[in-house]
Amino acid sequence: MKKIALFCSLLVASVAEAQTPQVSAGKLERIEKFESKFVAPRTVDVWLPEGYSPTQKYAVLYMHDGQMLYDSTTTWNKQEWGVDETLTALMKGKKIRNTIVVGVWNGGKLRHPEYFPQKPFESLTTYQKDTLLKAMRNKDTPLFQDVVQSDKYLKFLVTELKPYIDQKYATLKDRKNTFIAGSSMGGLISMYAICEYPNVFGGAGCLSTHWVGVFRTENNPIPAAFMEYLRKNLPSPKTHKIYFDYGTATLDTLYPPFQKQADAIMQEKGFSAKNWLTQEFTGEDHSEKAWRKRLHIPFEFLLRK
Repeated sequence: MKKIALFCSLLVASVAEAQTPQVSAGKLERIEKFESKFVAPRTVDVWLPEGYSPTQKYAVLYMHDGQMLYDSTTTWNKQEWGVDETLTALMKGKKIRNTIVVGVWNGGKLRHPEYFPQKPFESLTTYQKDTLLKAMRNKDTPLFQDVVQSDKYLKFLVTELKPYIDQKYATLKDRKNTFIAGSSMGGLISMYAICEYPNVFGGAGCLSTHWVGVFRTENNPIPAAFMEYLRKNLPSPKTHKIYFDYGTATLDTLYPPFQKQADAIMQEKGFSAKNWLTQEFTGEDHSEKAWRKRLHIPFEFLLRK
């Protein structure tokens, strides 16, 4: 129950309190209520590194759960990813290319239906889908508070938000300089994004990927659906990089057997150490504090020059 409570708290991070985070390095520019034809309006925070100049060109990293990235004083659990500190250190050390981050706030109660990969969901039987949609976050709250709509969420990112970012900022617009990353359900939607839009995203960072989709492993058809989708839709290892990881405490204890299945598929499809990395972090739990400690690893893997 403690594992579920932790994850449920993460899911309900509210988009209602739009307090601007303070960053310790670089500069944050906020886009309030970015309008979309596909999803509800939401806050987008764009982080620009120290010395950002419109005369240079920058890689772009799109990150989910944007309200959790920079400032622990503004988050529900007083934790953060520390994205600004980590990227600044890596850039100063010349370990990665110059990069800006587009932090997309989650949809609050719509986080689960927006981040749940839609095509694997639609591959399930009617009975399986109906059962899934009845899953509860807690005694009083459904986990899926709307239909699965991750295809619309990705359309928003790719056809609305990316063109705006590319027009307003000095970005490198091509695939090899466009990345996507997140944790838990954000890890799932990052995996889904690079498979659905292989011509847009050249790399995906999937931390503590929530392969189980809900909170149970028994009689759960979701992981098998994800694996089948992955087997059929992985992009080319010649042009893409993918990072996975998991801890061994709290909710992350559910992930190792399914991550091993995903790793076998990665090998089967020709991925190697050059373009794919999966790491286990013994003793680490399912939290921003844990992800912050190892964030330099996926950043350096995906963004290195």
